[in-house]
Amino acid sequence: MPTLTYPHWRNVPANTWRWPNFSAAEIACRGTGAIKINTEAMDKLQALRDRLSKPLIIRSAYRSPEHNRAVGGAPASKHMQGTAFDIAMANHDPAAFEAAARAIGFLGFGYYPRSGFMHIDLGPTRSWGDPFPVRPVPFAPELPPAREILSGSRTLRGGGAAGAATVGAAGVEVLQDVLAETQSTIQPLVPYLDTLRWVLIAIALIGIAVTIHARLDDWKRGQR
Repeated sequence: MPTLTYPHWRNVPANTWRWPNFSAAEIACRGTGAIKINTEAMDKLQALRDRLSKPLIIRSAYRSPEHNRAVGGAPASKHMQGTAFDIAMANHDPAAFEAAARAIGFLGFGYYPRSGFMHIDLGPTRSWGDPFPVRPVPFAPELPPAREILSGSRTLRGGGAAGAATVGAAGVEVLQDVLAETQSTIQPLVPYLDTLRWVLIAIALIGIAVTIHARLDDWKRGQR
């Protein structure tokens, strides 16, 4: 099986790279940047990608001997030959992925459910690790974002309360001045109006605080 080796993935001639869904950088050694391209393994990897019609997130492909030792790889790891790939299962149903990989011709399988990836290589035929637990459904359904109802918006409620209270406080202040100047017969009400004005101002401040909190909370949740 043809194997091409380069001291760094940037040295790979662009016109020789024939696997459209992968880049030399993601196949290269994570520790040194060196790359060993086993064309048979890469052809099968591309065939697997075509069969699944989903991206393959590569956690590890080629490893230089020194990097393999650094990460605790097996002394005769297939990664050092460029014939092994660790693929994340975040966007795949492990059972369907394994079936497709076997159909393509991968023979070695390592299961790492706690780390969330599956190892595949060209053989010999063997397997290790605990299989991934069976999922009730491959993935949770993706739902479109619900349309926000403005009448139920915390931001709108808080802003509305602040606005209404501010206008009310201003109105009470004007009414207080008018009563103080023209309605001497109801002067005893003026202190109560002053208290009402401060109550409305307090409500306005609370409304503003609610609005700010709601906007910060929405921002944290990625809703804005």
